[in-house]
This record gives sequence, structure tokens and C-alpha cells, in this order.
Amino acid sequence: MPNLFDTLVARLPLDFRVLFRQFLLRVIDLEALSIQADVSGFLGQFAGVLLMLSFIHSVVTYIGLIIQTTAVDRIDFLLHMEHYFIANMMLVIGLITVVSWDSTFPDRRDVMVLSPLPVAPHTILAAKVCASAAVLGIAILTLNVASGILLPLLLGPMHGSDWSFFRALPAFWFTLIAASAFLYCSVLTVQGFTALLLPRRIFLRVSAFLQLAAFGLFLCVYFVQPSITTADALADAKNHWVLSSSPSYWFFALFNQLNGTLPARYGWLASRAWAGLGFAVCEAAGLSILCYLRTMKKTVEEPDLIPGGRGFEWVSSLGNSLQTAVAFFSIRSLMRSRQHRVAFAFYLAIVLGLALSLLRHELAGAGPLLLSMDFLISTFMMMLFAVAGLRSVFSLPISLTANWVLRTTQLRVTAEYVAATRRTMILLGMIPVLVLSLALSFSFRPRMQVAAHLGVLALLGCAMVEICLIGFYKVPFTCSYLPGKANVQLAFWGFVLCLFAVIIPCLQFEQRALRDPYRFALLLGFLIAALGALYAYNRHRARTAVIYFEELPEEPITTLKLSA
Repeated sequence: MPNLFDTLVARLPLDFRVLFRQFLLRVIDLEALSIQADVSGFLGQFAGVLLMLSFIHSVVTYIGLIIQTTAVDRIDFLLHMEHYFIANMMLVIGLITVVSWDSTFPDRRDVMVLSPLPVAPHTILAAKVCASAAVLGIAILTLNVASGILLPLLLGPMHGSDWSFFRALPAFWFTLIAASAFLYCSVLTVQGFTALLLPRRIFLRVSAFLQLAAFGLFLCVYFVQPSITTADALADAKNHWVLSSSPSYWFFALFNQLNGTLPARYGWLASRAWAGLGFAVCEAAGLSILCYLRTMKKTVEEPDLIPGGRGFEWVSSLGNSLQTAVAFFSIRSLMRSRQHRVAFAFYLAIVLGLALSLLRHELAGAGPLLLSMDFLISTFMMMLFAVAGLRSVFSLPISLTANWVLRTTQLRVTAEYVAATRRTMILLGMIPVLVLSLALSFSFRPRMQVAAHLGVLALLGCAMVEICLIGFYKVPFTCSYLPGKANVQLAFWGFVLCLFAVIIPCLQFEQRALRDPYRFALLLGFLIAALGALYAYNRHRARTAVIYFEELPEEPITTLKLSA
């Protein structure tokens, strides 16, 4: 017999169920995918990463509580973890919402396919909102499946009653859902208000910059805002402006209000959470309905790539004609395509967030500071995310239907295309990080060690470029994307393992080598040899490689099992 859930789903309109399934799988732009892409498996890998993070957070929370020596320290630690979980949830939801910036409003494909069909606009809106809510719900559940149970369990004994778990559990989950809804509806409100206020063509331009601003805002607030969770910090008048302007502290107060642990003098913080949630939900609902009624017919008339304005154009040679063409094609693709610009801005926002997070204490110093391990780690991570982010954006196509132009104009060998891509990655990925690192290095001494580290960072950047070029035998932005080809979980945990097991010890060796000329010469020799080996390997492989424009999974080998 069908269960209750299946019965309720069957009662929904058929057109809503069909649209909901389609919109749920369109978190990733289907026009950029390979024909044989496994979207559900790709999303499952990301859910698995969030699930593992939840268990790691739970273990860290439990161990951190055990090592606290006094009851006051335990209470302060749990208050800190409450805000930490809420801030993490808001960051993840904010990034997912901004990545799927256009998923709630209809695009040109939706209008052209669905307009001739007898489907009401409110059905399309409901299906899109429910699909977005389902993605956000999966993120909330997977990121808090363990910590969302452990934290209420730990809060019970701290407040003198084991039965308080049954109050803390629904209060914590309601707070997570409310904070996520507030952030999602706030972004939706900004989109809807801008779409109604501006003409469609101008909205497309402004919308892209709003995405970039939202990325930077979410990440910078998460990394820069101070931790104000102890009784003394909450009572300090200097922190009042942070509490009043940070939504994460609003919902931190809301959770404690629902849990019965919020002092009466902080009730105004919880009131801000209630008011902000109600205002955001009402505004998002009203503006979304108005947008569907007023902008759907104009959507089909607008191109996906916005033509640039006529102004000063700087044209210079960046090598031979092919290298110049690939470099300018990549630059203009990032400037004109909203999806690719936002995807690259995600990595750049992480770069700036890491820099602000790791260096805020050093940069706040009164005078010159000694070269620290934090500076070495931050600049390395900035270089890693910038180069790897640019490489991942290069894999996403702009328009697969226009690739025939590039296929028919391939008049040179693959090695020259690889060289052109190398120069583009150095120009757009490595050099900006070096300039930013140079600007951040003015507060550190001695200058000779800082200059030596910048030289090592340049060699590391070139080596990362060569690593990213291994197997990349295609023109940037022109090959279909095959999600699931690179295992997200394996790459994520492999990076974490390399960070703690390899990268940090190597940077510690560099810190010692900066004070020892013999070790520094040994370090430079190793980096130059590694860079030369990677460069020679890529040149050798590129001689026999073939430029391709379609990502295809590897052919599985099928056996007849005739052996004994």
C-alpha cells in the first residue's frame, strides 16, 4: 500500500510535479552539461560533503566541551558553538542562494517552452520556489544532521534539566530554518525589487554586480565579524553595533529566546529576528508575484550574453596571435557572461575572505610585524584558490551551439593552445594574487624575507598552473561539462588531508628556510626542478593530444566472464 507521503504527492497537480522535478535538477545549467551527465549523482556528492562536515563539527564540539575545566567555560563554549552553527548555516544558504541566483525567476527557455502550454504562471512560480526550497532543505538537513541533535543534548545538563533537550531540539531546528528563510527571501527581495524598478536590459547588467556584491558580503561578514557570545562581550557597549547589524546574532538570540535561556535585556535582538523574518518573507512573496506578472513576456527578448558598452577598448599583444586571441576571449567571456563571472568571483571572494580572516589581527597592529606563519598560509591559499578556481571556470562552456566556429578554425597544433591557456591562467589567476600579496606584505618585516617568500609564491603559482594544465586539452569556455567526472568528495577530503599532512609542514620548512640561506637555496632548487619537470611533461603530452569539445565518460570494459 502506498504510504502517506506518496498519497499526498499524488494529490498535487500533475503539471506542478513535472515542473518541480525539472527545476530541481536544474540547479546546474543543463545547457553547459555533457549529454551523459549525471546531475543527481553530482548533487549527491555535495550532500555527502556537507554530511561529513556535520559529523566533524559534532566531534569537535564534544571534544571542545570535554576539555573545558569550569562550568562557566562550558556555558561560554556552548554559546559560541550555537552562534557558530547558525553562522555556518547562513553562509552555506547564502552561497547556494547566490549561486542559483536566476533559478527562481523564469529564463528565456522557460518562457519559450512553457508559454504555449496551458500552464499558469503561479504554477511555474510555485514549482520554482518549491524546488529552491528543496535544495535549501537538503543543505540544512545534511549540514546539521549530527550537530543539530548533539548540541541540544549538551545544552540540557548545562541548564540543570535533561528534559530541556525536548525544548532545545525544535528550537534549534526552527532557528536554522528561520535564518535560512530570512537569507533566501532577502536575496529574492533584492532581485524582485531590482527587476521591477529597472528595464530588463539594465537589470541583467545590475543583477550580475549584485551577485558579486552578495558573494563578497556573505564571505567577508562570515570571516571578519567578531565572536560575541560570552556574557562580558554581550554586555560591552562597544559591541552593540555589531549585534544590532548582524543577522546571525539576531537568530542566535532567537534560539535562546525559544530555549528559555535569553536574558530579558537582550530581547530586542530576538525581536529583530522576528521582524526581519516576517518582512523578508512578505516582501519576497509580493515582489515575486509581481515579477512573474510583469517580466515573463520581456524575458524571451533578452540575450543570455549582454553586449558590452561602446567605450575605450585597450588592445595589446599578449604573445603570438593565438595566445592573444585565447587571452582576450577568456577575459571577455568572464566580463560578459554572468554565470562565469559569478563562479570565478566565488573563488576570489574566498581568497579575500581568507586574507581578511588570517591577517586581520596582524594588519590591526600599530607597527611593522614579523613575518608570520599565518601570512605564509594565507598567501598560499589565495594562490591555490585563484588558480584552481580559474581552471574550474575554464571547464564551463558559454554556448555549446557556437562551438562549431572554434572547431572549424583549429589551424594550429594542440601544444600552442596549451601554451595560450597557460599564459591566460598566469595573467588572470597568478599575477593578481601576487599583486595582492605584495600589498599585504608591506606590514611585515624583514623585507628580505618577505621578498624571498613572494619569489617562492611565484614559483608555487607557476607550478599550480602546470598542474591545472595536466589533461586540459581544450579551449577555455568551449567544452561541455560532465559533473561527477571529478569526485567532489574525494577531491575535498584529499585537499583537507594534503593541507594538514603536506602543505602546512612544507610552509613550516619555508619559514625556517627564510632564515637559513642553505635551506632557502635547497627550497628554490626543488621548486625550480619540480616546475621544469611539470612544464616538460605538459609539453610532451601536448604534442600528441587532440583538442576536444565534448566531455564523455570513459568507456567501461565489459567482460563475458568465461574464465574458470
